Amino acid sequence: MLAGEIVMGEAKVGEAFITHEFDESIAIHRAIVEAEEQLSKSHPAPDAKRAIKAELVKDQRFLRQLEKLGAKHGASGRVEEVAGSMKQLMEETTEHATEAASEAYEAHAVLVSLKRKQQDSAAAMLKIARALKDTEMRDAASEFGKSTKAGAQELADLLAVFAVTIAAPRATTRRSSTAAAR
Repeated sequence: MLAGEIVMGEAKVGEAFITHEFDESIAIHRAIVEAEEQLSKSHPAPDAKRAIKAELVKDQRFLRQLEKLGAKHGASGRVEEVAGSMKQLMEETTEHATEAASEAYEAHAVLVSLKRKQQDSAAAMLKIARALKDTEMRDAASEFGKSTKAGAQELADLLAVFAVTIAAPRATTRRSSTAAAR
């Protein structure tokens, strides 16, 4: 292997794939919880801050559920390629979130992306649970999917509002300059 070469995981099927899916979901959810812990304190938009705090409570509970269900399949939250890249991006953006509103916007946007990734994981886990006739996993995946979808949408809506608050001073200045030029 050469330095800097990306190592792809081996092909997984059956129980190994289920373990992989749980590992990835747990790792990404840990990144979500860590980001929500930071942004719930530092986000400059009060409505977004409140929504992130509410999501944090739910996501901490979902993380515990994922860890419990994943342990039954040998998963512990091992970080592989996709989860590692997403986790790194989340960490980098939240690290700079207090520097400027635009940086908080970036961290907020990455958080929405991670939550949307979890929607995919929840849908896959739900299908797997049904195929395995695992009612505990099915019920947890169903609740996780619905909550994650609603939370991602709320945060996306608030992200759009936040974008306007960041852009508004610039748009106001531009309108004033145009009016003065006439």
